[in-house]
Amino acid sequence: MIRIHHLNNSRSQRVLWLAEELGQPYEVVPYQRDATTRLAPPDLKKIHPLGKSPVIEDDGRVVAETGAILEYLVRKYDDGRLAPAVDPDSADYRAYLHWMHFVEGSAMLPLMLKLYVGRLGDAGKPLWPRIDSELANHFGYMEDALGGNDYFVANRFSVADIHLSFILDAGATRGPLADYPRLSALHERLKARPAYRKAIERGGPYELGR
Repeated sequence: MIRIHHLNNSRSQRVLWLAEELGQPYEVVPYQRDATTRLAPPDLKKIHPLGKSPVIEDDGRVVAETGAILEYLVRKYDDGRLAPAVDPDSADYRAYLHWMHFVEGSAMLPLMLKLYVGRLGDAGKPLWPRIDSELANHFGYMEDALGGNDYFVANRFSVADIHLSFILDAGATRGPLADYPRLSALHERLKARPAYRKAIERGGPYELGR
């Protein structure tokens, strides 16, 4: 059985969701953030040296990093519904690969800067215009790329949408999501999925603003 080391209000919620979509049995090993620092507890370092979540254990293997975990699980347990076949000549596969890397490679940085620079108060004001510009750049890019489609890859739900959901969640909490109607509609569509709701039941309240 897959063991998911799940930190409250964190990236690991996506791993629970994917396990539900895959119909795979899994065990949730819960961790709580420190109420003051908001950091993960030291116990996570017993599983992986970085001491961060998500981390999973599966068949004696430890896999860390959200994107790597999602890719590992979908390649091992999916039947072709949630990811295109690995084929460099396929436009769908190239789009899938792009969005899977876009999440942490490009889109997360301005959101994290907004979070941490916002905590500086007036001292951070000189950086706000640049951060807001980068947020508009990335969210505008996603909005245009989605176009009239319901989903990002081949216009069907995939693990790329699960991965991108964290950007939409963060954008709803401390970013500009409300300014992008196509992304907002996708966000609501994703949250309405039965597997998403089951993952919330298993993982507990999910509030990125806390």
